[in-house]
Amino acid sequence: MMTSTADRTLAKSLGNIDALALGFGAMIGFGWVVLTGGWLESAGTLGAAAAMVVGGGIMAVVGLTYAELTGAMPKAGGEHNFILRALGPRPSFIGSWAITGGYVTIVAFEAVAFPRTVEYIFPGMSLIPLWTVAGFEVNLTWALVGVAAAIALTWINIRGVKQAGVVQTFTVLFLMVIGLLLIFGSFTGGEAQNMEPLFGGGMAGFFAVLVAIPFLFIGFDVIPQAAEEINMSARKIGKLVVISVGMATVWYVMVILTTSTAMPAASLATADIATADAFGALFNSDLMAKIMIAGGIAGILTSWNSLLLGASRLVYSLARSGMLPAWFGELHPKYRTPHRALLAIGVVSMIAPFFGAQMLGWLVDSGAPSIIVAYFLVSVTFLVLRRREPGMDRPLRIGGSGRIGEVAGWASVVLTAALFSLYMPGMPASLSWEPWIIFAAWWVLGAVFFVRVPAGIAPGVDAEEKVLAAVRSRR
Repeated sequence: MMTSTADRTLAKSLGNIDALALGFGAMIGFGWVVLTGGWLESAGTLGAAAAMVVGGGIMAVVGLTYAELTGAMPKAGGEHNFILRALGPRPSFIGSWAITGGYVTIVAFEAVAFPRTVEYIFPGMSLIPLWTVAGFEVNLTWALVGVAAAIALTWINIRGVKQAGVVQTFTVLFLMVIGLLLIFGSFTGGEAQNMEPLFGGGMAGFFAVLVAIPFLFIGFDVIPQAAEEINMSARKIGKLVVISVGMATVWYVMVILTTSTAMPAASLATADIATADAFGALFNSDLMAKIMIAGGIAGILTSWNSLLLGASRLVYSLARSGMLPAWFGELHPKYRTPHRALLAIGVVSMIAPFFGAQMLGWLVDSGAPSIIVAYFLVSVTFLVLRRREPGMDRPLRIGGSGRIGEVAGWASVVLTAALFSLYMPGMPASLSWEPWIIFAAWWVLGAVFFVRVPAGIAPGVDAEEKVLAAVRSRR
């Protein structure tokens, strides 16, 4: 039986506020709640803020390339479509698999972070010990809290992107209220001397904060993933990419500066959940600390929701082009969402809590190199299309009609390559073996699907159709 075009098309349900909430909310996850104390200890108040500004600047440059490409190709899948047109099917698979890996690791991270945060409010919830992972005792009730959240978010996303967008918007608004309370508490209850040392740790401290940037800022690229479902002009969609990066940079700098006024850096570094303890200290109230934890939970849900949406659209796009099994490319007959892709990623997030809280750090580190690989390939794509297709319709052309925009493209290539080098052995932010194991496992799985991608197909507007035709001819 033939399916109609409507049955194979994603619903165009998101407005500009919804789209901005998706991008910004994806970046403002849980990291700012637990990692701020470590940043202050590593680099000092102004050192950590400077690293965040530099990192935000790097992501803004990358975001410029995304903005132009998103405006030119507003289709679900983002990177998949960009790279396919410029570099061909196999590089497109590598870039898509890389960013999907980053998304999936953070979805799993949030599934672990959720019970970790809820336990701050309900400290007696861990019951029925199961096993110990890297020194952390996993309890059944603790893990099931994460599983329940995973089921709920997966169900919301299957019901439709509009429902997911509404949840995202209201949760982001709650986060804004928490941010305003942080600023108010810092001015009324903070002390300037607590901000010392302003700089610490030298370049090693600076890089210790900078290395977290890919993890902290991943999410602006969710807007391109959902572009096919955003009901606004392609030019405006592209602009939202850069705006969301700027908003996230301001948020992280604000959190660093306000948190540092609450308690000495040494106390924050040993705090259970640093920003929550700082918030409680600013208002001298345990209740306010719990309200901050509610903000942390909101951050978890916004990031989790956005990246679940983004990952599912990437998997759907790969399946739609024949690079993954067609099973993942089916849309729900009623809600027109990629429900099978959502279910597959949802299952990963349901399993993650059973590995315990130690997984948090490993997941942060394992996803970052893959994210940078995708950003590097998109940057190269931007330059290739500027040269190969100068007449391409670009509703949002970075740098105007001349070739000034190519400077941003080259800067993005250099900066993303430099960021990737930070993770290598011997570098200030080199990774331990556990994240590399997770990284390798993801790419071994990717290799299984990579061999399915037909070789010898030239890049271009019709590359996806040629891939599909080649895949079908094998059957």
